[in-house]
Amino acid sequence: MAKTALLRRLSDTDLRLLRVFRAVADCGGVSAAELELNIGRSTISRHLTDLELRLGSKLCHRGPSGFSLTNEGVRIYQAALQLFSAMHDFQSEVDETNHSITGRLSIAFFDKNMTNAHADIPLAIRKFEKLAPKVEVELHVEPINAIETGVLNGTHQLGIVAMHKKSDNLNYHFLYHEEMHLYCSNHHELFNYPDETITRTEVQKHKYAAFAFHSPNMMASHDWKLRRSGTVNNEEALAMLILAGSYIGFLPTHFTRQFTEQGLMRAVRPDIYHYRSDHAAIVRKIPRMPRRVEKFLNCLIDAHTV
Repeated sequence: MAKTALLRRLSDTDLRLLRVFRAVADCGGVSAAELELNIGRSTISRHLTDLELRLGSKLCHRGPSGFSLTNEGVRIYQAALQLFSAMHDFQSEVDETNHSITGRLSIAFFDKNMTNAHADIPLAIRKFEKLAPKVEVELHVEPINAIETGVLNGTHQLGIVAMHKKSDNLNYHFLYHEEMHLYCSNHHELFNYPDETITRTEVQKHKYAAFAFHSPNMMASHDWKLRRSGTVNNEEALAMLILAGSYIGFLPTHFTRQFTEQGLMRAVRPDIYHYRSDHAAIVRKIPRMPRRVEKFLNCLIDAHTV
């Protein structure tokens, strides 16, 4: 596509086209975005072409072979997310001057909270709904590194993560914890070994599945010198690898109870291979928290205060 002059000022038309582009990227294609946008495929395609012409870059590949963003498209998509987040923040600031709490609240958290007796995010949401019924709440389940990046760049206003290496640009508020043990499945060689016969050297021989991003999970594997042979980005996928029978890996005890009670998994040397994972709410230090974020954070803390 021939390069054209860069946009020097965003118009209402540009914003409308960017919203269409964001919806198509979120839905994974033009056809899938029809219902979300309530407009036809031909109109969506025309809007995408118009945006590409205005920006002077091809943003996505679309056609019989499928949909995918170009490198330029990924950059524009990320920039659009930050733009619309900033617009929501501005609108919320205006509303707050009139003592009204409105806008969008994007919350991202890590995997497998519902089975944790120490975690009660639904209670926090109930409390918040009573205080700010006009706020549009979005929930996202993402890897820890993606949550931290999203909070830092403004895509998410608040995240809930397992605490590990702290960022100087984030504030951390402890909420709850979970106990982590090393597991194997009933198809694994270690399943029938008595615990007293399983040495650290023996454990290190077996394939280990873990997260590729910095986390307590990664730190534990380094501490015990476990050999990572499988990589996942959430605990659901990790459980699948363990249940397949070839891998061992760390999972929270509240999540594995359903498997251990059925005899599908067991903890391996729980006297050695265990750690506590503390979870915290994270928000940006700068700028000042919008009132809707502050209110939800307070609801989270209240819901997890014993």
